[in-house]
Amino acid sequence: MAINDTAAFAPEAKAILRGVRISPRKVQIVLDLIRNQNVDIALAALDLTPKAGCPIVKKLLNSAIANADNNHSMNKDALYVAACYVGPGPILKRIRPRAHGRAFRINKRTSNITIILKEREA
Repeated sequence: MAINDTAAFAPEAKAILRGVRISPRKVQIVLDLIRNQNVDIALAALDLTPKAGCPIVKKLLNSAIANADNNHSMNKDALYVAACYVGPGPILKRIRPRAHGRAFRINKRTSNITIILKEREA
């Protein structure tokens, strides 16, 4: 990679949400819908999709758009979702009483969600 290569230093805006109380499996379905989409198309898809992760991801996407506009002076109309991924957060472990004195574990999973936005080349 050359030092004068501008593609390596392209600005990107990022928004991270940690410890949100939703399973990563549910969020992954929503993130697959908006990956590599323009932000206006991604916001429309999040509005019209009846999934549990949509309101959370929409709020995070709006935060990433605000970060791009305010912190990096990027053009809102040229933004697209360059990368988005989810990982597991800390698991809240709970116990459910069962028959004959037994106990079953309930894992209340949390997620760490990241959205990265970049500008499309004109």
